[in-house]
Amino acid sequence: MRPSHLRLAVYALAILGLCACERDTYTTWSCNSPTETKISMILRKAQMEWKDLKLDYCGSLGNQSYFDQKCPALTQDSRYVFTLASGALQTGSQDYQCTAL
Repeated sequence: MRPSHLRLAVYALAILGLCACERDTYTTWSCNSPTETKISMILRKAQMEWKDLKLDYCGSLGNQSYFDQKCPALTQDSRYVFTLASGALQTGSQDYQCTAL
């Protein structure tokens, strides 16, 4: 490859790399409980979108991630607990089983 083509290739790869950094990455889940089905949950950056709520990520303890509208002083006091490995979501009032789409 000639030096000018090599330089052009390096610039093109750099631009593609920067464009990839701007992509919004998220995971969509479908959640079910004994009384509700096909409820959408989205994990995007440090937020969970659940029903009409946007919940902030409060931290993790072991394999459980904690979310709440306003994070409490103690992470484990958060209202929403999600276990990624099993797809289990505990909301305080109900337990859901979620599967990634």
